[in-house]
Amino acid sequence: MKSRLFCVLALLTLWIGAIAARLYHLQVNRHDEFARRAERQQQRVIELDPPRGTIYDARGRELAVSVEVESAFAVPREVRDPRGAAVKLARALEVDGAKLERLLGADREFVWVARKLDPPQARRVKELGLPGIYFLEESKRYYPLREVGAQTLGYVGTDNHGLAGLEAMYDKVVAGKPGRRTVLRDARQGMAVPANLPSAAPVPGNDLHLTIDAALQQIAERELAKATARYRAQSGSVVLLEPATGAVLALASWPTFDPNRFATATDEQRRNRPVSDAYEPGSTFKMVTAAAALEEGLIDPEETLDCEMGGITLAGVRISDHKAFGTLTFRDVIAKSSNVGTIKTSLRLSNATFYDAIRAFGFGRTSGLDLPGESPGLLMPVARWPALAKAYISFGQGISITPLQLALAFGAVANGGRLLEPYLVRQSGSGPLARLHHPQPVERGRPVSPRTLAVVADLLAGVTLEGGTGKAAVVPGYPVAGKTGTAQKAEPGKGYLANEFVASFAGYAPTQHPAIVAVVVIDDPRPVYHGGEVAAPVFAAIAQEALLYLNVPPQRERPERWPGEPPPPSEEESTSPDSPTPPDTPENPLAQPSPEEGIVTAALEVGEPVPASLPEGSLPDLAGMTA
Repeated sequence: MKSRLFCVLALLTLWIGAIAARLYHLQVNRHDEFARRAERQQQRVIELDPPRGTIYDARGRELAVSVEVESAFAVPREVRDPRGAAVKLARALEVDGAKLERLLGADREFVWVARKLDPPQARRVKELGLPGIYFLEESKRYYPLREVGAQTLGYVGTDNHGLAGLEAMYDKVVAGKPGRRTVLRDARQGMAVPANLPSAAPVPGNDLHLTIDAALQQIAERELAKATARYRAQSGSVVLLEPATGAVLALASWPTFDPNRFATATDEQRRNRPVSDAYEPGSTFKMVTAAAALEEGLIDPEETLDCEMGGITLAGVRISDHKAFGTLTFRDVIAKSSNVGTIKTSLRLSNATFYDAIRAFGFGRTSGLDLPGESPGLLMPVARWPALAKAYISFGQGISITPLQLALAFGAVANGGRLLEPYLVRQSGSGPLARLHHPQPVERGRPVSPRTLAVVADLLAGVTLEGGTGKAAVVPGYPVAGKTGTAQKAEPGKGYLANEFVASFAGYAPTQHPAIVAVVVIDDPRPVYHGGEVAAPVFAAIAQEALLYLNVPPQRERPERWPGEPPPPSEEESTSPDSPTPPDTPENPLAQPSPEEGIVTAALEVGEPVPASLPEGSLPDLAGMTA
């Protein structure tokens, strides 16, 4: 009996010991493991996007801001009817219901339903009252001026990282540091965010202060949109620079898009054409040919050239002029844009000398602009130039450049000979941590001597006088220097297209102490296509408003009335007092912001309605562009 009792007690002791050992093993040896498991089951650490730094224009206007919005997430095990919930959410969010159903039925602790909702979307989801659906605040990028500078600013993805433009180029500067928040299931199996659990607030990113002026940007975009609509063009671009510093005042592209809805934009709308689109410049490139020949002492402005009444034959190929010219001075060769006269001038240059001059003006290489996606253009190495390369390049065919490169080259003429590095960001950060990015202009070279540039500047000023091809670029009160361009478009495998052209104008104003350099490029305008008819008037419209906006004093004798000057009293009396003030005057080119759903927006005025086409008339003579 005693032995039986002893055995029972021994077995009981062993059993209790085994249990105790097991409990010790579980509660002590594996405590950390089970604690981690419990945390994983009961808690989740969610990374919170930081507010990106604000992007300001040159005068402190907000171009890109971060706003607090709500994101919806789900705890799938709490969703009672995944299919029914998915149908309701899909209707509220206007998204694919099948994808939502898969998310809500997943064997996971946490899934995002929709990130960074617009206020109306968040309100609709909340009104559904679905179990297992919760909300967190996140930071979302917003562009209050919508299309203004869209291609340059770029846009930000759902992960809060820049995907294009300055948002991508300066992502590390403006992105900030993410925060974290611990989410815990409460006693009712809902989700709560207790204050006593570990969390870290997001660190905001640094601000950017740009050289872009939103008012000038809107002026450029408005005039470009009007011109592309009027001439039914495929696309267009405008560059506006400050010649003394290289600061970029405006980069306009058409077609364009709203970066707040970048996912709906096409690749064509997202292209930053002044920077990424290389094209054959046509006669605007004659400025480089003239500068190279003048620098070598091979031509004089008053020297006469036989332009052979409209064409020249080289190596058995006939190259035509846009018009039949006889004998012209070199000054008139540039003013009237004679291809033959320019070709004859270029033939005095060696290939190597001409190539070096082209490179010295910044062509065939990127400019150093702080923006992704810049094209270097296309300049064939001089050793590979075919027999007629120099002749064609002399008047801007057989070479590809960007509008930005052309603006910088004309800027070198305007500022006395310095080819400058362009820039968009003046300063990053604020207060004591602010960093100036371009305290001084960065010089990339001096293409030709000041003596030569003075002659080139004089030749370019003659282009806009009576008899020159650029007279439509004239701005009342401000002398303008520039050059028109009309180039045939080329297509790989097909050569030059007979009826497709690029019209352009490059110039600066005023001629003394220039304040702006501008390049206007219109791709495939119809029915007219010459740069002097299509692009020069766009330059004039932009330059007039820009110079007034920048308070640049006129340099000519006083006309009857300066642009923008109020009419005399006699005229004021005949004006209706009820006439509305145009919303896009130089003093106030941007419309005032208006609140919408808690987010400030600003509407843009594109300008007066543009006719679908010009009045009917005969097409210009197509003969004489190139062979």
